[in-house]
Amino acid sequence: MAPVLDRIRVGSAPDSWGVWFADDPRQVPWRRFLDEVAEAGYSWIELGPYGYLPTDPARLTDEVARRGLAVSAGTVFTALHHGPAVWESTWAQVARVAALTRATGARHLVVIPSFWRDDKTAEILEPPELTAEQWVHLTKGMERLGHEVKETYGLDIVVHPHADTHLDTEAHVERFLDSTDSELVNLCLDTGHYAYCGGDSVKLIETYGERIGYLHLKQVDPAVLADVVADGLPFGPAVRRGVMCEPPSGVPELEPVLVAAQRLGVDLFAIVEQDMYPCPPDRPLPIAVRTRRFLRSCGA
Repeated sequence: MAPVLDRIRVGSAPDSWGVWFADDPRQVPWRRFLDEVAEAGYSWIELGPYGYLPTDPARLTDEVARRGLAVSAGTVFTALHHGPAVWESTWAQVARVAALTRATGARHLVVIPSFWRDDKTAEILEPPELTAEQWVHLTKGMERLGHEVKETYGLDIVVHPHADTHLDTEAHVERFLDSTDSELVNLCLDTGHYAYCGGDSVKLIETYGERIGYLHLKQVDPAVLADVVADGLPFGPAVRRGVMCEPPSGVPELEPVLVAAQRLGVDLFAIVEQDMYPCPPDRPLPIAVRTRRFLRSCGA
């Protein structure tokens, strides 16, 4: 019998429909995404890249609500390890996303660090390891961001470790958590990205449970990942090779992750993200339906 996972709120995101950009002719149109995510049986969505869904709050709220959906979070990319010089430009883009996120009734803002290599061209943009000074900029910058977003918009930031960023491996994630204030900054644990970078999601939940504020559910194909590592591929080409796969065919196993999250005793969003950019427009819906069925079999 499946465990009861009554503290887990399952949703999906534009990412699972092959959406990475605000506007790209290869992507599914936004109305189709909303129609299909509801058809697949999800109740919650993320906003995806700013500008993909309508940015007028009244229109967005109406389009989401009339399909029986609700918004769990917005998403921003930041480069706070560059220090105070980037604060103003960072805040300008955060503010517009946070304002729209608040207008939908959501309470979370997912914050992703910037890439150290280009996810299309593989160009090395900066060293993959931060200096001690850059670590301070990153951690203090995220604390400032957490404080300002909470004060101004009433949202909690959840920082998302991500492949090809400076916040990726177990060592980097633990250093980040140990260096930040839990009152200001918590984590969006993406099970796929963490596995991609060698981390153990269940161990992280059991060790740093009080810092887990949000989940992204994703799996990695171990065989493809081995080739990606051997070939030194950046994340974008790795996705095109199929490194992120449909559950339950990859790692980590999602039921133990969800059970560990349930044991924390708090309500948590668990948003499905299967990176598939670019993909044929008819591919996402059947996968989404099967994934939702699988998660129900796990108790979620």
